[in-house]
Amino acid sequence: MSCILLLVLVGVLSLAWLLGRRRRREGEPPLIQGWIPYLGKALDFRLDSQAFLKNNQEKYGDVFTVYIAGKYMTFIMNPLMYPSIMKYGRQLDFHEFADQVAPATFGYPAVGSGRFPEMGDQIQRSFRLLQGENLVLLAECMMANLNLVLRQDFLGGEGERGAGVVGMGWSTGDLYDFCNSVMFEATFLTLYGMPAPARRHSDMATLRHHFTKFDDMFPLLVGRIPIWLLGRTKAVRETLIRYFLPQRMMCWSNTSQFIARRAEVLEQYDTLSDTDKAAHHFAILWASVGNTVPATFWALYYLINQQEALQAVRNELHQVLKLPEAQGPQQPEVIVSKEQLDQLLLMDSAVNESLRLSSASMNIRVAQEDFSLRLDEERSAPVRKGDVIALYPQTMHMDPEIFTDPETYKYDRFIEGGREKTDFFKHGQRLKYYRMPFGSGSSMCPGRFFAINEIKQFLCLLLLYLDLEMAQGQEKAQLDNSRAGLGILLPTKDVRFCYRIR
Repeated sequence: MSCILLLVLVGVLSLAWLLGRRRRREGEPPLIQGWIPYLGKALDFRLDSQAFLKNNQEKYGDVFTVYIAGKYMTFIMNPLMYPSIMKYGRQLDFHEFADQVAPATFGYPAVGSGRFPEMGDQIQRSFRLLQGENLVLLAECMMANLNLVLRQDFLGGEGERGAGVVGMGWSTGDLYDFCNSVMFEATFLTLYGMPAPARRHSDMATLRHHFTKFDDMFPLLVGRIPIWLLGRTKAVRETLIRYFLPQRMMCWSNTSQFIARRAEVLEQYDTLSDTDKAAHHFAILWASVGNTVPATFWALYYLINQQEALQAVRNELHQVLKLPEAQGPQQPEVIVSKEQLDQLLLMDSAVNESLRLSSASMNIRVAQEDFSLRLDEERSAPVRKGDVIALYPQTMHMDPEIFTDPETYKYDRFIEGGREKTDFFKHGQRLKYYRMPFGSGSSMCPGRFFAINEIKQFLCLLLLYLDLEMAQGQEKAQLDNSRAGLGILLPTKDVRFCYRIR
């Protein structure tokens, strides 16, 4: 009987959706709705987002609206139109979407609910502590923590995986796991600090394990799937949140100015419980490593796979640092300054090329009113209040008109004449936006400079300390499209690599 009632309920809801679904108005972009209630074309998008969007662009042109997971999303496919979209700061807002998704995903009350006056502005101002002069201090701290974790765990230190490595020839490991273990802990220590009097948190492996469990469900949470439907995800999230309770964080030393300032902001609001404050800190942990770890993996993976590129980047590194060719971990710790990082143009190009190939972020704005969206000098499109305007830069990153052989990794693609190359064209017109792994405008990742520095620092140490090769007899790493729209794509499975002390 219960099954019959469930089928009847599903049937009634489906009929209600079919009768009430949207009708295209005159002048509006082509409308693609699908037939599945609520989901619409979500499954097609998730299966292969780039192919789905490109196919619809061929059918309907540069602008079309798709119903995906309860939202009408108008995709702008022509990158020449991107600058026009950025100008709509009042009618198109990013923060509304973030205020809806982030609280439900990470488990804290919505900042924009009216209960916390001026909190949103103070939090936004705190991101300045990840930029400018503060980057110098963060770079110094990150370099020290990368050296600490690498040396102890992998390069002959007292860590379980580090003991006895020196002088033993080649070792093998899983590349994503390697990047994750090093970058996760080094980033955590840099931002949140260390447990006095120790230099490292003893339970970091457990924290990382729980984080991975949560991260696996992240696309579903962002897609508004209730957390109680996702098995033990709620319990895992509660475990992660408890790690950042104020009474625990108070015992940590060398906390970054960024995290310290956010803690000060949260303490101003008595209506926030300690668990709410901890959830905010947990959200920053995800923002710090959720995309940086896979970005690090792809940057290293492409270099190892193309030894010519690896050697060219290594040579540039030695020239900038003025170091001898061999610089193993038995030597004093290598310190690469922020100024020196900025001189590594070839490495910068290699990292940006890996980001071009692996990023699938969606730049989202929510229409605050009905209005006519100016696309270029000749075209406009009516937009309804509540609609989502979406830019999907992956289609631009893989456009052969903009990037020759877009499927091919070219480590020096963004270098020309010894300088950064910035001239890329579409339909004969120079693009203002041609590489967008970190979003755009008001939604651009405020920690992007810190993230790029982290990746380059990690690569610097590996290229100086280790010889690196991919293990033989395995398939190439493939992108996992299940996280399309959310940032850097993960590999479908880990790959094996080999390393030895130089």
